[in-house]
Amino acid sequence: MFKGGVPDPSSDTLAQRLWGGLVLQDQDKSQRKIPGGVMSEGQAERNSSSASPPSLVNTSGLSISSLSSSSFFSNHHHASFYSPSTSSSPSVLSLTPPLPPSVELSAVLTDTRLTLDVYQRGTAALPLLWASIPGQLGGLQYLRLGSEDKPGLDGALDVIPHLTELRSLAIRGHCFYDSQALPHDIGQLCCLTYLSLLGNELVSLPPSLGQLKSLQTLDLSYNLLQHLPDEIGSLEELVKLELSHNKLKQLPESIGSLFSLRELVIYSNDLHMIPHCLKNRPLLKIDVRDNPLGQPPIHPPLPPTPDHAEAKVLELHLGYNQHSFCVSPAGCHVFLPGGAELLFPPGCLETATRLEWVEKRPERKWVWLEEHEILLSRPLELRPHGITFIKPVEVCVPYRRTKRRQVVVRRFDGQSWSTLPTDLRRGSDSHSSHPGGRPARLACCSVSQFSWFMAVSHPVKDSCSVTPAGALLVSSSDPGIKLHFPPDSTVQTRTIILQVLQVSVSEVQAVCGDPQARVSPLLCLSQTPSTHFLQPIKVQIPLPSGVTGHTVDMSCLHLLHGDPAAQTWTDITSQVSLYVTHLYAIFYVTHFSWYWLWYTTQRCVSGVVRKVYQRLKQFKVQFLVLQRRTDASQVLLQCLPANKVEGRVQYLSEQYDGPQPSDLCDLLEGEQFFAGFEKGLDISADRPDCVGGRLCFVFYSSLKNLKEVYICPAQGQKGPVRGQVSFYRGEIPVSLPEELAKKRKGHDSQWLATLPLRLPALNSDNSYIMEDVQYPPLNLGDPESGYLTEANLLSISLQIGQDWRVIGINLGLSYQELDRIQYKYKDNLGALVLDMLFLWAREQRNAGPGAVSRLVAAMIESSRRDLADEIEDIVRLGKRKYSESLRRVGLEAGSAALGETQQ
Repeated sequence: MFKGGVPDPSSDTLAQRLWGGLVLQDQDKSQRKIPGGVMSEGQAERNSSSASPPSLVNTSGLSISSLSSSSFFSNHHHASFYSPSTSSSPSVLSLTPPLPPSVELSAVLTDTRLTLDVYQRGTAALPLLWASIPGQLGGLQYLRLGSEDKPGLDGALDVIPHLTELRSLAIRGHCFYDSQALPHDIGQLCCLTYLSLLGNELVSLPPSLGQLKSLQTLDLSYNLLQHLPDEIGSLEELVKLELSHNKLKQLPESIGSLFSLRELVIYSNDLHMIPHCLKNRPLLKIDVRDNPLGQPPIHPPLPPTPDHAEAKVLELHLGYNQHSFCVSPAGCHVFLPGGAELLFPPGCLETATRLEWVEKRPERKWVWLEEHEILLSRPLELRPHGITFIKPVEVCVPYRRTKRRQVVVRRFDGQSWSTLPTDLRRGSDSHSSHPGGRPARLACCSVSQFSWFMAVSHPVKDSCSVTPAGALLVSSSDPGIKLHFPPDSTVQTRTIILQVLQVSVSEVQAVCGDPQARVSPLLCLSQTPSTHFLQPIKVQIPLPSGVTGHTVDMSCLHLLHGDPAAQTWTDITSQVSLYVTHLYAIFYVTHFSWYWLWYTTQRCVSGVVRKVYQRLKQFKVQFLVLQRRTDASQVLLQCLPANKVEGRVQYLSEQYDGPQPSDLCDLLEGEQFFAGFEKGLDISADRPDCVGGRLCFVFYSSLKNLKEVYICPAQGQKGPVRGQVSFYRGEIPVSLPEELAKKRKGHDSQWLATLPLRLPALNSDNSYIMEDVQYPPLNLGDPESGYLTEANLLSISLQIGQDWRVIGINLGLSYQELDRIQYKYKDNLGALVLDMLFLWAREQRNAGPGAVSRLVAAMIESSRRDLADEIEDIVRLGKRKYSESLRRVGLEAGSAALGETQQ
């Protein structure tokens, strides 16, 4: 303090210690990644400014009172206290990231509150302040720290037990470098009512935690805790206990002593049971989602005893035509075609019950997607809907691969959709969505009732609960994005959801026509309830790539506010407090929506952003129209994202032929389109998905969007037909902006693409006149391991008869192939069997040795041991003849050699 105009010497000591201690830590600490490489923060500082870093000069002018009233704002990165000479500007505290000029130091350090978790290595200031002004810190009631700096955190943990007046303590951010670093004398904080240790990778807690007799809220979520100390039952005033996202396998019985407890959050753990002491507590609300409740523990596995070996869960593998199955009270593991799995634990049903499954086409009445979501699976319906299981049943839906997005299971109960807690894993090794392939990727959830289920992906969601004490939310997909909620920003607890949508700069530049345009990630913020905050919320976001705080032209920097309901974008740069540091832009808002930071020289930014956003939602697609080489009437239609087309065409080229893929077109996720057969072509059968002579599709970027149909000449058409297939847009999606909707109106505005399609003429027996497909003589296997000639295969085919389909399945032919063969030869069983067997045999040419052995195994599995024996007899006879021929050739060669020697 100033005493009669003379600075207090103790203030000089404090300033020097804070400057020296924090600068040394800053020089010795981590390196920062920046575009173009990695450099230390000291190097970044030297490269970012032409001026030299500030130095400690004439510290005699610095005092505690001047610290309390000085501004935090600075463009330097060193976390330091410094003071220039008395003739220059007033002393400044520089932290990373800096606060705006309007925020005083009193917002961080007051008589009762100290907030250090929003500044890089801000925790290191606590032990330095305690060493210099313990009397002023002794009255602290609210303290927030980050745990990313090991030396700073170690020093802070030594100080915390001395702050006996603390009522609220939050240590968040990254992790404790020592997983058991929590001070053992933390029990001295007798006034503490709120304690948050969220996200610190703690594996254990000290018993002294039970001495916090005044504690009302304890948040231990997002750690690695496997057990809780029994002393936790001594927290008699505890009202809320947050334990989500840990590794807890059981809860201590002492938890039943928490009679004041009203909310217990234990979802996303490894709990197999809830203690009986928590039952029959009507005032206690428990969130137990995403726990294997009722399931037997699987980690670690129990070794089987000689007398009582553990019974194996029954496995039930279903075929495509098996849409019902029976589950007994003993439970079972059901494998559905396509990769889906259902796990029924023992005791989930009282009596044996017949259940059903159906995989729905992804029509829009079965699919509901939010903004930025992508469908990853077909809807799976499980019946009956009204059944309730005694224990939760695990439903695992296969999904397509997705990058940098969160995958969840969504359920439809007949009235509304809901998102379920989801666990991702690979399927069982014995079950694959494709024969010989890797197990399917599964999105799994636990349910008590059957309904409709599907897997979707969306940008990763980060959420937190904001109380009147404030909070900090950091994006898990981009740690540079942070939301800081100051104290008293809300009266009631709010739930905040943050989503980050990464955007390709090259795509933005191509759409808007500005090669210099740069954008930050798109922020999607929402809150419940949706009322305005009482205090401005600080939002930190990385500057657009290639832009730094020292090169930015602020006239080109625009902050856009998006309204997801109206699909509009508004430039709000002049309406908010927006400033930049070296790497980040920081702004303050009181209401949440979408926010997007742009750096562009264009003037009409709102219109450009609206156009770019809608184009980024669309997919560049191409259409395929291919005919089967052996049957021109069978046509494959498919719509795929452009990056998947080349590989798909190459895969189909052996069995299909047709024109080149269409030109690029734009479609939205979930948009409807139609395929029409024109100029003398028609579909040969009535189909429920055929509307007005056009085949209906719904585009989903991660699904196949494929249909195979049989076509025929239109009525009255004779001879060969040179027709075409045209693709048209369907109904205009509700979310389509007005300017794009206008472009799709008018004559032929719905047309997308047209591809040619030929159909040969019919001959006298109503089959198509096609060029004969010449196959070389079909000989299966080799003489050494087993050999079947084409005549042998023909003889075998005559004996197969009605078992052709089950034999084809056991040979590995797809249901699609078998259906095609059955349709083609409806009234000719002999031709049907021959086509099936020879189709499989032709595919064995590139399958390596062992083809005959595979045929024998398929016959045995199909209960046709007679044919298996006949094949083995043919093979034995062939081997004997082959060996005899070798011996004969060898003797003849030997005799010839002997004659030459004698001559």
